[in-house]
Amino acid sequence: MAPPSTLRIDLLRRPNVREAILWRRLEEKPGWVVCDLCHRRCPIAPGKYGACGVRKNIDGRLYTLVYGLLSAMALDPIEKKPLMHFHPGSSVLSISTVGCNFFCQFCQNWEISQSRLEKGLMGVQATPEEVVGRALVYGADGITYTYNEPTIFIEFLIDTAREAKKHGLFNTMVTNGYATPEAIDEIGNLMDAATVDFKGGGNKEFYRKIMRVPDPEPIYQSILAMKEKGWFIEVTNLVVPRIGDKVEDIRRMARWIVENLGPETPFHLLRFHPDYKLQHLPRTPVETLERLAKTAMDEGLKHVYIGNVWGHPLEHTYCPRCGYKVIERYGFTITRYRLTEDNRCPRCGYRLNIKGRYKGKSGYPMPVY
Repeated sequence: MAPPSTLRIDLLRRPNVREAILWRRLEEKPGWVVCDLCHRRCPIAPGKYGACGVRKNIDGRLYTLVYGLLSAMALDPIEKKPLMHFHPGSSVLSISTVGCNFFCQFCQNWEISQSRLEKGLMGVQATPEEVVGRALVYGADGITYTYNEPTIFIEFLIDTAREAKKHGLFNTMVTNGYATPEAIDEIGNLMDAATVDFKGGGNKEFYRKIMRVPDPEPIYQSILAMKEKGWFIEVTNLVVPRIGDKVEDIRRMARWIVENLGPETPFHLLRFHPDYKLQHLPRTPVETLERLAKTAMDEGLKHVYIGNVWGHPLEHTYCPRCGYKVIERYGFTITRYRLTEDNRCPRCGYRLNIKGRYKGKSGYPMPVY
């Protein structure tokens, strides 16, 4: 076996290993570092990983071990993120690595999110230029950083987002919202939109017991930091039956969104399906989703969606003023688009909170005003 120094040098030469950003030395413990990427702010001993499993202390310096090490790449409709009010009908190239700073017992992508690097790396190496090149070949309108928590591969995200901007592509991310304000500052105006995913109504006990997250409250700080940067924000909440479906939690969340982001912020209530460690629970009853949707609307939200229930009336977008159905959807597909070119209701002229113009591709119905 090679001596440790040789093993260390070999590791640092790998293309997936780069010195991380957003870390500092822990002065009272020589050799230890603190990662300032997410609100856990992990103190990390020499040779150990942070909670996300992909950032390692090597000789008193913090490194990311997933730079460009992609676990997935797929062309998706933007509605799948879900982003309903950002460039409707567009397509995005979605990418991910492994690892996550949350430990959700219901995770549908647990094979990659809960992969830990001590047990071996998983992924295919790529450069930012290769990712953007693939997006252009596929005719994508943008790139989405998703599937696992994208801020844990922030170094590759930033480089790829910068390259995407050079070629006229937009950038979006699907995030648990636990990034620090410092991390959001680093990303800055490279990000155009974000879907912030809450679970269980943001209930503190739910986050601690089911997700092993100390406190969800910092997520709200992060959302405000995203808003300051000019990111377009949509908010989702996974409704887990029996343990994460309290009306009072949704009322509190909806009220916060109205007061801090505005009443026309899109809000998605997502149906849970049994997965990973919660396979003993049933799918969320549609009646529960509808009850919570009414609660959110009663608090003043104008665009409340029900997700993972294809064919439901709350898949569509309605004019907040006159109630006219301006965008019809079935699942992730737009089946009828009635907004004018400047995103106004054709019946009453009300301008909706939609960023960008309809980007329907061949195979999608053309706009009908």
